[in-house]
Amino acid sequence: MKLSNVAVGAALIAVSVATGASAENRFVSIGTGGVTGVYYPTGGAICRLVNKTRKEHGIRCSVESTGGSVYNINTIQNGELEFGVAQSDVQANAYEGRSQWDGKPFGELRSVFSVHPEPVTMLASKGSGIKNYTDLKGKKVNIGNPGSGQYATWQILEKEGVVNKADLSLATELKSAESGSALCDGKIDAYYWLVGHPSASTQETVSTCDAQLVKFEGKEIEDLVDKYSFYRRAIIPAGLYNNADDINTFGVGATLVSSATVPDDVVYTIVKSVFENFDDFKKLHPAFKNLKEEEMIKASLTAPLHDGAVKYYKERGWM
Repeated sequence: MKLSNVAVGAALIAVSVATGASAENRFVSIGTGGVTGVYYPTGGAICRLVNKTRKEHGIRCSVESTGGSVYNINTIQNGELEFGVAQSDVQANAYEGRSQWDGKPFGELRSVFSVHPEPVTMLASKGSGIKNYTDLKGKKVNIGNPGSGQYATWQILEKEGVVNKADLSLATELKSAESGSALCDGKIDAYYWLVGHPSASTQETVSTCDAQLVKFEGKEIEDLVDKYSFYRRAIIPAGLYNNADDINTFGVGATLVSSATVPDDVVYTIVKSVFENFDDFKKLHPAFKNLKEEEMIKASLTAPLHDGAVKYYKERGWM
């Protein structure tokens, strides 16, 4: 039987911790998302900085393309991943036992740091007539694949009465990487996801078939943001794509999460590798351009910080 890289990495780190083996035998994996999104390069950026100094600390980091936020947290909970990138709302649901974790909170879930903001970004075909989320009735809309962050967000929107799948003529569950081509081929009228900007995939869809950005504005959205602390108001600035005006929307934050069972020194090393090379980290993706160190240990973190992360933040005087 051939084991996946994730399983091998998890097994090796477990063996090294249990036996006190050399740090050279320690491997960690970061679960991300589809290769066309921002989560995958986020994990890649973190691993790149960790591996740059692996001779000093003996930890080798690998990045895994996965189904997204829910998948990552479930896999961390099962002990198959040490780290994952997840939306702040999904992180909150897992820790507090809501939605997919209804009545079964993942109490050992731990925050490491937040990364980029992720506005809800909807694209619609030019002839669909969709300008605001209130125009979705009777349309063909992709709501995301189960296990993804956008699917989890749709469930919250539906629970709060903001959207209703029954009002759509078709609700597809395509992965993010499949959505742009489906829109441009006329198979769907709109799709959305939560993504850091600028987004190459968003730009590609806009350029290919002149897709239009859709607003999420109105009293229902204001009430939603007021109710849930992990949501924030957001703006996609005019001119970023083909939008002449600012696009008002809301969103979450992308966060790096782990488990309390992952050793403190491993988490400490991951955190130190990023923040000791912060200028280099910000250059690894355009979505990181405006990141501020101290905000990354406060904003969008809806589970307790891992002790290994806290140790580093205290050393820097941030806590």
